[in-house]
Amino acid sequence: MRRWIGAATAAGLLAATPATAQAWREVAPENLLVIDTSKGRIVAELDPRAAPQAVTRVRTLADRGFYDGLKFHRVIADFMAQTGDPLGTGAGGSELPDIPGEFGFRRGRADGFVRVGEPGPNGVQRGVIGSMAVVTQPDAQMMVTADFKTPATALFCPGVLGMARSGDPDSANSQFFIMTGRNETLDGAYAPFGRVVAGLDVARALKRGAEAEDGRVADPDVMTRVRTAAALPPGDRPRARVMATADPAFAAWLEQRRTAAGGRLDVCDARPSAEIIE
Repeated sequence: MRRWIGAATAAGLLAATPATAQAWREVAPENLLVIDTSKGRIVAELDPRAAPQAVTRVRTLADRGFYDGLKFHRVIADFMAQTGDPLGTGAGGSELPDIPGEFGFRRGRADGFVRVGEPGPNGVQRGVIGSMAVVTQPDAQMMVTADFKTPATALFCPGVLGMARSGDPDSANSQFFIMTGRNETLDGAYAPFGRVVAGLDVARALKRGAEAEDGRVADPDVMTRVRTAAALPPGDRPRARVMATADPAFAAWLEQRRTAAGGRLDVCDARPSAEIIE
């Protein structure tokens, strides 16, 4: 069964500029995925809030060493790089059962949503939660729900990690992809479970496949080692920090970016800056 993520339609967006804010939050080691590749290191923050079962699956397989040596078998420029298949063909998976699709989640006030731009039709809002850009219903809807939460969907911006699947929405298993461009057709149809905080340039440098071959790579780059930071030896364990969106400094940083963009800031360009701590 082939696990795929759709057609390439997006161009890359501007990378976030370095943060000037002093307020940061450190990413928990169990949520920091370290992907060493033949092109260099990619570090991503996993977000259990957006897709808890996907995060658990990737953590489990990574810390078992399942991903070590697997290929980036499908890479399409300005779209994504797909990996995680032991067969290297797009048809394989792990021995673990498939997991259900996690295409949206429910957010509460404690999740710290920060709106970017003005509300759209029916009050729909775009903004940021943690490291992820999201689209969501307004807070007012929380007052008429049993759990005091409202629906939200994380968006497939550059740097987002998503679970690959077949045409069956509940067929995600081991394969995942790293977005190198924006693709709105994936929003709400695939499970986004994290975001690259360092090394997006590495993902964009991976060997690409031919468009006529749907991105299949003849001589692919590989993942040499994949672990959560929590599973790495202390001396080899990176640390990462991300701008704290709850801090007033983030709002000021957003306003600076909005002004620089002529008053209109795309939500994918509002992602909090992140850095590896030496």
